[in-house]
Amino acid sequence: MGKYLIKRLLHGAVSVIIVVGIVMVMVYSMLDRSLIFGADPNFVRQTSNTRTTYTYLKWEEYGYLDYVTYQDWLGEITRNGEIDEETRTAVVGFGRKPENDSEQVAEYVAKFTEYYQSQGYQVVRLDAKMNGRMPVKGGQQALFAFRDKPLVSRIVKYFTSLVYIDNIHRAEEVQGERGLTFTWHDPAYGGEKLSPAILGNGTTHKYLLYMDDQFPFIHQNFATINLGTSYSVNTGVDVFETMTKSQGSYVKSTVTYPTGLVEESADDLHSATYMQGSHEASELNQARFTDDYTNISTAKNGFSKMGYSFVIGIISVVMAYVLGLPIGLLMARHKEGLLDKLGTIYIIFIIAVPSLAYIFAFKAIGTTLFGLPGTFDMELGGRAMFVLPVISLALPSVANLMKWMRRYMIDQMNSDYVKFARSGGLSEGEIFTKHIWKNAAIPIVHGIPGSVLGAMTGAIITERVYSVPGAGNLLTEAINKYDNGVIVGVTLFYAILTVVSIILGDILMATVDPRISFTSKDR
Repeated sequence: MGKYLIKRLLHGAVSVIIVVGIVMVMVYSMLDRSLIFGADPNFVRQTSNTRTTYTYLKWEEYGYLDYVTYQDWLGEITRNGEIDEETRTAVVGFGRKPENDSEQVAEYVAKFTEYYQSQGYQVVRLDAKMNGRMPVKGGQQALFAFRDKPLVSRIVKYFTSLVYIDNIHRAEEVQGERGLTFTWHDPAYGGEKLSPAILGNGTTHKYLLYMDDQFPFIHQNFATINLGTSYSVNTGVDVFETMTKSQGSYVKSTVTYPTGLVEESADDLHSATYMQGSHEASELNQARFTDDYTNISTAKNGFSKMGYSFVIGIISVVMAYVLGLPIGLLMARHKEGLLDKLGTIYIIFIIAVPSLAYIFAFKAIGTTLFGLPGTFDMELGGRAMFVLPVISLALPSVANLMKWMRRYMIDQMNSDYVKFARSGGLSEGEIFTKHIWKNAAIPIVHGIPGSVLGAMTGAIITERVYSVPGAGNLLTEAINKYDNGVIVGVTLFYAILTVVSIILGDILMATVDPRISFTSKDR
């Protein structure tokens, strides 16, 4: 079993890398990169040269290329000590056209061009667009260099950056001495509550380990998952955080800030991260915090996107197995009977009718006849809003399990061992429960882990129809908005869940049936 697991994990890892690599090739090389501006309201406001520079800047953010301006290069060589601040100030302003450059400016423009061309960059200089003696709106001169990122290096960087390990050297400048501090009394609770915590100074996260009353009760920020940054779906936020961050209304509580200030607030001090210069930039931050760990999230009363998808999905999975397997068994046992015919009609209906059609039909029936909520409302809450999405998601799975359970049962009923069991004097009930059911359930068992883990990915159509704030429509939203970070991140997440569900299915199937072995013996 151990060798099998290692082998499957290795094969699964390779499969995940291949799948994500293919998606990245499609996203970054086969799609027109200008499409990313279709949902960007800032793009249409840009004109002339500023639209060009904005375009390249966004392409850099989306991971298409490396982009550096003349001003950035001057700042870099100033920090490296190659020139002083006085020289940088003297040459930073280049002319509206090359012939307008001073001799000193022309010298540094030539150095900039030569350096980046030697690195494989293309250097672009945009002359100022004039209306008489004044530049037109957005027509200021620009000088920059760009280079497309090789796909191989992009893929390698993506996978090597998946796990972020925090340490005391992450923050550039911090007040006080860098290091870790252990305390038995968490300052987030005013130092009065016995709650162990590890705090960092110089780390990205203020709290590296802490305890609270939320499952799983012990939390850590030493290692965090980075699936990629979103640029339009949830601007500036990592995909994993987008899927796991709570939603809904703010939940206020008594918060004791590091300065001792006590307020009723929804701020979650355990989420504090470093933001250079933020303490001095705001009077409110000065009143609340003692350092630059001021970037915090808020507590909310709803589930995360993954949470809503999982709750709806797992309930529908349980419902599907509770209903589908017994009905499929009875259909097989009473083959050609009334129940079998009715079940077959239902299976054909689910297969033949488009899912969107019967989901809308169930929604209309539920809202009209039973008064159930037809859309999800996190503000109002209530269990009733889960009913229709769960039913719409469960009914197709019920039909699928009925179909396969009936088929497996009938296949087993025609086996030779059943005939021997009958000749041995066993009753039909004993044959069904002790032999046929057990053998027919083996292939069904293999799909259980996939069904459970698949609930975390959500159901795209169901969630869109009922406006569920889940993970199911995250991928489609990212595709519509050309959010490359979310597309790649969600693909990786789905691929990992698929590999894990297959392996868990194999293990569960071997557990149920001891005849199945994953070890090979030489003959």
